[in-house]
Amino acid sequence: MNVLFCASEANPFAASGGLGDVAGSLPKALVKNGVDCRVVMPLYGDLKFRDQLTYVTNFSVPVGWRSQYCGLFTCQRDGVTFYFLDNEYYFRRSGLYGFYDDGERFAFFSRAILEMLFYTDFVPDVINANDWQTALVPVFLNLYYRHLDKFSRIKTVFTIHNIQYQGKYGLDILEDTCGIGRRDAHIVEYDGCANFMKGAIETSDKVSTVSPTYAGEILDPWFSHGLDGLLRQKQYKLCGILNGIDVDSYNPETDPNIAAHYNADTFPEGKAACKKALQEEFNLDQDGSPVMAMVTRLVGHKGVDLVRSVAEGLLEQGIELVILGNGEHAYEAFFSDLAARHPGRVGVYIGFVPPLARRIYAGADMFLMPSKSEPCGLAQMVACRYGTIPIVRETGGLRDSIHDSGDGYGNGFTFSQYNAHDLYEACWRAKEGYWQKEGWPVLVRRAMCCDFSWNVSAQSYIDMYNQVTTLW
Repeated sequence: MNVLFCASEANPFAASGGLGDVAGSLPKALVKNGVDCRVVMPLYGDLKFRDQLTYVTNFSVPVGWRSQYCGLFTCQRDGVTFYFLDNEYYFRRSGLYGFYDDGERFAFFSRAILEMLFYTDFVPDVINANDWQTALVPVFLNLYYRHLDKFSRIKTVFTIHNIQYQGKYGLDILEDTCGIGRRDAHIVEYDGCANFMKGAIETSDKVSTVSPTYAGEILDPWFSHGLDGLLRQKQYKLCGILNGIDVDSYNPETDPNIAAHYNADTFPEGKAACKKALQEEFNLDQDGSPVMAMVTRLVGHKGVDLVRSVAEGLLEQGIELVILGNGEHAYEAFFSDLAARHPGRVGVYIGFVPPLARRIYAGADMFLMPSKSEPCGLAQMVACRYGTIPIVRETGGLRDSIHDSGDGYGNGFTFSQYNAHDLYEACWRAKEGYWQKEGWPVLVRRAMCCDFSWNVSAQSYIDMYNQVTTLW
C-alpha cells in the first residue's frame, strides 16, 4: 500500500508541536509494517538538514488566477522518503505559522502536493492530510484532479489534531486565492466564512482524530468550536486512533540529555541521579520532597489556571514545583513571581528548551497535565516512559492513556471535573502515594512498562487505510 502523508511540519526537519512529532514518527512505524509511506512538507527557511536534500525538479502551481513556482526536493530518513516543496516567497521565513498570508501559503501548499504527483513515479493509494494547513488537499483533489486517471482511484483521510484551529478566512479568499468559484464555494463555506477544515470533512473518505475519546468529544459543542453539527452529519466516517511516541528517541536507557541512564528494572538509582541533577539545575532543596513538573504552553486550555489556583497549597504540602514553558504573559508573570517568593521550592524557565524538557521528564517524580481539552497529548506518554507519574484530567487522549492507580492497576492519578479542588485532591493522592516507599516503585515500574510505541496505533492506521481503499 502507498500512503502520502501531508503535513505542515515533521520532526526532525521542522516542528512546533504534536503534529510534528506524529508526522516524524508514524510514517516510520508504517514503513516498518510494510507500507510505502512518504511525507510531504514545506521547505521552510530555517529547515534543519537542508544540506541533505536532493533537488528533483520544479513546476508551476495554480494559485487562483496566478501561477507560482514550486521546487521539489527529497531525502531519505529512517527508511521514509520525505518530499519538500519550495517557494521562497511563501516559506523562506523565520517560523512556521502566524503570518498575515497563512491562508494563501497553505492553499498553495495543498495544491502543490497534488501537482507534485505529476513529477514523481509515486502514486498513492491513500492521501492522509493533517489539520487545516493541508485540509484543501481532498477539496482540490475532488474538484480539479479526480477526472484524471492518475488520481481517479486515490482515497483520502483527513486527521484532526486540534479542532480549535480550522483555517477560517473571509469568503473572498476562495476564488482569488484558492480558485474555488461560486458554484463550489458551498464545499468550504461554513458559518459565513471560508473554513478549510470544513471542506476536508466534507470531501474526505474518512475523518480521524488522535484519540478515541476526542472523536466522541468533538461531537459536543463544548469541544467542537462550532463544527459539531457538521461532524454529527458525517459521523459515519469519523474515528479516533490514539497517537504513539517515538520510543527510540524517548528512551531513558540511551537519552544523551539526562544525567543517568536507567530502565524499568534499574530506575531507582538512575532516576534518583536525574532528580538530584534537576534539583541542582533549578537550585531546589534536596530534602527528599517529591518534585512535580509541567512542560507545557502557558495558556488557559492547558489547565494552567487550575495550577495557579492550587500552587501555594501544593507547596504547603511539601511538594517542589518545576515549570518549563511560555505563553500568556499573566501566567509567565505568575510563575516567575512564585519562584522568586519560594526559592528552593519552585523552579521556572520561561521558554522551551528540548534538552531541558528531557531532563525534567527524567528528574521529576510527577507530571501535571490538568488540561481543559487535550486531543491526544504526548507529554503524559513521555512522562510514563521516563518513570514520572502523570496527574491528568480525564479528557481526550489523557483519558485513553492514563488510568487512575486507585484500582491498583493504573499508571497515574486522574480527576474528571475541571476545577481546582479536584486537581488538588489528585495531587494530594499522588503525594501520599509517593511516601509509600514500597508501593511507589511498583507504580513507577508499571508506568514505564506501558507500551506507548506506534506499534499498535500504526496497525490501526493500516486497518483504516485498508478500509478506505475498499470503498467504491
